[in-house]
Amino acid sequence: MARIFITGSAGGLGLNAARALMQQGHDVVLHARNTSRLADAGAVREQAVGTVVGDLADVAETVRVAEQTGEYGPFDAVIHNAGVYSGSGIFSVNTVAPYVLTALMARPRRVVYISSGMHRSGTPDLEGIDWTNAGVRPTAYSDSKLYVTALSAAVASRWPDVESNAVDPGWVPTRMGGRSAPDDLELGHVTQVWLATRDSSDSADSAGGRVSGGYWFHQQRREPHPAVEDAAFQAELLEALERHTGVALG
Repeated sequence: MARIFITGSAGGLGLNAARALMQQGHDVVLHARNTSRLADAGAVREQAVGTVVGDLADVAETVRVAEQTGEYGPFDAVIHNAGVYSGSGIFSVNTVAPYVLTALMARPRRVVYISSGMHRSGTPDLEGIDWTNAGVRPTAYSDSKLYVTALSAAVASRWPDVESNAVDPGWVPTRMGGRSAPDDLELGHVTQVWLATRDSSDSADSAGGRVSGGYWFHQQRREPHPAVEDAAFQAELLEALERHTGVALG
């Protein structure tokens, strides 16, 4: 049995992942941006071992989310599921919040970041980036997902004791993806659940069953944007995020 924290787990893929993990017998701590949204989790909320509330579009509230998780941790795994597709908070929610939580929470054994196939259309140019106003960049969503995928790779290389991976869940019909999304909703949460809980004897990786630093789609490892595995870009990204938040990854 593992203890797992999932951001953005009051609905969509986060809620589906929480439900699946609970059915497997794991302890899950839910997160929502506010108490009203948390109510949407319904019966899953009642089965959770705890709940955390905070708006990840705000750095100060994200810090408080990290503080709240201390009541329920340490965690075996953290799934950074929360994300937005539009609005000024794309960078704040999709990139900055996972960075802050990763830096401030006690290190789990495994961490999973939700990426997107659209990250391949992102640009690794960080010059003049406004982390609080994604509206100034027409490719903001793709950029944000490129950055969080690079963050996952950076964590994998810097923290050898933590399995860190990024997942493309597909374009699925959630509130964010829209009803016309073509991919299978039932498969959307499977890979992150597997990475968070899989048996270490799994043959997915030849190095003693250890899997880290990967970019995954439906339990298959895929090649990400070249910038993801560029050590210089990873360092530049971490430095930019530290300057913006005042929080060091360590």
